[in-house]
Amino acid sequence: MTAIALGLPRVRPTGAPSTPGRPDTEALVDRFGRVAHDLRVSVTEKCSLRCTYCMPAVGLPAIPRDDLLTPGEIGRLVGIGYRLGIRDVRFTGGEPLMRPDLAEIVRRTRAAAPGVRISMTTNAIGLDKRVGELVDAGLDRVNVSLDTVDRTHFAELTRRDRLPQVLAGIQAALDAGLSPVKLNAVLMPETLTGATDLLAWAVEHGCRLRFIEQMPLDADQSWARDRLVSAERLLDVLGTRFDLTPVGREDPSAPAEEWAVDGGPATVGIIASVTRSFCGDCDRTRLTAEGTVRSCLFGNEEVDLRALLRSGPSAGSSGASGEPRGDGSDDAATDAAIVAAWQGAMWAKPFAHGLDRGAPDAGAIGGSADDPEAFARTERSMGAIGG
Repeated sequence: MTAIALGLPRVRPTGAPSTPGRPDTEALVDRFGRVAHDLRVSVTEKCSLRCTYCMPAVGLPAIPRDDLLTPGEIGRLVGIGYRLGIRDVRFTGGEPLMRPDLAEIVRRTRAAAPGVRISMTTNAIGLDKRVGELVDAGLDRVNVSLDTVDRTHFAELTRRDRLPQVLAGIQAALDAGLSPVKLNAVLMPETLTGATDLLAWAVEHGCRLRFIEQMPLDADQSWARDRLVSAERLLDVLGTRFDLTPVGREDPSAPAEEWAVDGGPATVGIIASVTRSFCGDCDRTRLTAEGTVRSCLFGNEEVDLRALLRSGPSAGSSGASGEPRGDGSDDAATDAAIVAAWQGAMWAKPFAHGLDRGAPDAGAIGGSADDPEAFARTERSMGAIGG
């Protein structure tokens, strides 16, 4: 029987971690001088697809409804993050559109942090029916996961025959002005042959395509270094059909290196997270759907902010469905405790891929802990962490 990673964290410490040597600043700084400005917020573990590189065929175990952050709690945490320097918020999952209260989550976020850019990573299924309310609530942009425009291949990769709904959602995002609409495609041997067709489709429809080297975040832990399709291999394949000119990164912390396609203005990006690690410039912090802060995608340490939210005097007694819980804004002591816990979590952020320089090799995948292409083995899969 194949073991499946159920996406349940092994350790979930509460309170503020030790911060010896931390400078006296409110910013979410770590020991290597990186400062977090980009917040990823997972809102659910549920998804309408079952992508082979992300989820087991049966999906992930359901998170109890009362364990999910409410819209008010998400808004409150984003507001605290905004005061600490967060300027970009992206909602992830699972699939964010599985939350019926997603527009309220966006609205609360916009009210709590009026200066942030709000985006969402989505498979776009159902987006055509909800894009209006999301834009009205304050959504600025979407990233759509799309690995192929071949319907048969799409059904094989996602275990669902739903490509027409995805394409309808992308068109709705374009029509609503959620630009630039970015497409994310995971690089695998199975998707490489269709990469040129996908790029041609993206250019034709005015979308910005980014290919992502596959990382060891699959639920069944079948990732193998020798199956990796590298950025260099992809460039060779794309170069058979397009003239690609390197243009670099939009900013140092942006994960995608960009190439102009046939002289531009269209571009294609490659996120070479394995072969060209950009951990040294990482400016991200993450909140799981259950309200734990995770400093690194591959770091298994999580600090429980939900417990702090719901222990303060402003916390109500309802669950995720009826709001309240820790959504009050008048509890300065609780906010201060959350700030300290979040700052402490980020101060302890590992150097790269969940590993620190000179760390033991225990659990490292793809090399020693000092190898930039090595990864710590995560207790959660991507679907459980939030992309």
